[in-house]
Amino acid sequence: MKVFSSRNLKRCAVGMFTTLALAAHAEEEKVLNVYNWSDYIAEDTLKNFEKETGIKVRYDNFDNNEIVHAKLVAGKTGYDVVVPSSYWAKIQADGGLLMKLDKSKLPNLKNLDPDFQAALAKLDPGNQYMVNWLWGYTTVGINVDKVKAALGNMPMPENAWDLVFKPEYISKLKSCGVSFLDSATEVVPAALHYLGKPAYSKNVADYGQVPALLKSIRPYVTLFSSSGYINDMANGSICLSLGWSGDINIARQRAIDGKTGQNIQALIPKTGGIVFMDTMVIPADAPHPDNAHKFINYIMRPEVHGSLTNKVFYANPNKESKKFVKPEVASNPTVFLSDADMKKMAMPDAINNDIRRQMTRIYTSFKTGL
Repeated sequence: MKVFSSRNLKRCAVGMFTTLALAAHAEEEKVLNVYNWSDYIAEDTLKNFEKETGIKVRYDNFDNNEIVHAKLVAGKTGYDVVVPSSYWAKIQADGGLLMKLDKSKLPNLKNLDPDFQAALAKLDPGNQYMVNWLWGYTTVGINVDKVKAALGNMPMPENAWDLVFKPEYISKLKSCGVSFLDSATEVVPAALHYLGKPAYSKNVADYGQVPALLKSIRPYVTLFSSSGYINDMANGSICLSLGWSGDINIARQRAIDGKTGQNIQALIPKTGGIVFMDTMVIPADAPHPDNAHKFINYIMRPEVHGSLTNKVFYANPNKESKKFVKPEVASNPTVFLSDADMKKMAMPDAINNDIRRQMTRIYTSFKTGL
């Protein structure tokens, strides 16, 4: 039998204290820092997560991918979960800015549609970095009555994109307000798509026609906005927007709830819109990666994903969520696209830094009118 001296007992006590201290240090503080798009979450999402886990969420908003990317490149953002669009997350993953997911901590991955996961895997092989938050598409939104009044005897075009890209239409709509998304990587792909080119073309020559097209319509754009345009549509300050499908439907609902009398509609162009998939990712230097995994796994619960769609009118990738989506939302053909409409859509694709810089130059010249 081993006899412990007072010295040995002291050593054991010190060793136990050190072990406990290390374990306490290893356990993350009950904090989670999230950076997400504006108007992109249900009222009770964070409250319910906090109540269940005891983790306090600090929640910040952005309204374009460029801002997120600049912060991630600079590093030390303090964020644990960020929600960039998939083609930006691809750049960030390739640049070492993101942490690989620990799928053992994400059992709710089983709820995601395999076809949708396969589509995302084209940008994220093996689905190693990204989990889809919600998805939608860039399209045209209108105030039906004001647009018809402004067009007068001119009939609505067969292709909704003509409303924003053909001078003979957009010139008539300037009087009731025209808004464009304030983002190079939204406007330029839409212009390319309208010109019959791949929305995320890797061919530099394809971009040659875009400046002339955008210059021809610049005099008629009255607002550049990636978030405020929702209320502007809802209250009738603008009648036409190049915007995001869900935002246009949010504006529609706000007009209904506020009884503003504005008839807002998201259109599905004949040639399709441009799909985006916004993804939950974990920055490489996230201070609370374990809490980040808990949050991502929580969002993938069918009832949680369903509640997001109910609030913001964007579709989700969760195959088990439909029973939690309100019937009027689940049946809205501009939220959950039909197979025929989905086939028309341009899907997101990776772009390299040179192409991205070219998009930025084109857009800056467009916005400034130079």
